[in-house]
Amino acid sequence: MTAPGAIRILLADDQETIRAGFRLVLDAQPDMTVIGEAADGVTALHAARRLRPDVLLADIRMPRLDGLELTRQLAGPDADPPVRVIVVTTFDLDAYVHSALRDGASGFLLKRSGPTLLVEAVRAAMSGDALISPQITARMLHRLVPPVARDGNPPVEPLTPREEEVAALVAGGLSNTDIGEELFISLATVKSHVANLQRKLVVRNRVGIAAWAWRSGLAPTDQV
Repeated sequence: MTAPGAIRILLADDQETIRAGFRLVLDAQPDMTVIGEAADGVTALHAARRLRPDVLLADIRMPRLDGLELTRQLAGPDADPPVRVIVVTTFDLDAYVHSALRDGASGFLLKRSGPTLLVEAVRAAMSGDALISPQITARMLHRLVPPVARDGNPPVEPLTPREEEVAALVAGGLSNTDIGEELFISLATVKSHVANLQRKLVVRNRVGIAAWAWRSGLAPTDQV
């Protein structure tokens, strides 16, 4: 039975063990419930149109219809009404990331990212944001925005030393949980710092924070 007001989630992955693991994590959240599963893309497409989930978690490599085409049909410009799709995959190829985000994905996660980031991604999608696995963010920014010394746009308010530390760690690919462990602060405090950074830097998400940190010379320079 679906709890009133809970985020309704549909799972699409051809591996039953993956779906079972996701269901275990998501159903354990007080504000989330899994309303269905699909083992291939066509079944997922029909289920999404029938069940109207709040969020669809979709693998890329599935039989009959892959996750990228599924994303395009459900979240792309011609989708009516659009569905929030989070791509969750083993494969972190740049082409996959670009394609998914271009076609309206509300997030791109690696399956190895862990349960905390999975839950964060669902909540981010519901708030209109798009969460990308930190490893992917760091790699793409390293390739696309080479770090240079302190020439990023100045923030609307000065950053505190702690906020600069958090910005650098975001650019280094750490999740909120990892940042908390690195700086010995609570998850709530990390989230507060990230929210302050978004406000001061006038960016929508942690990708924007990371991009600013790279342009400003705060980011680590040893990312691959």
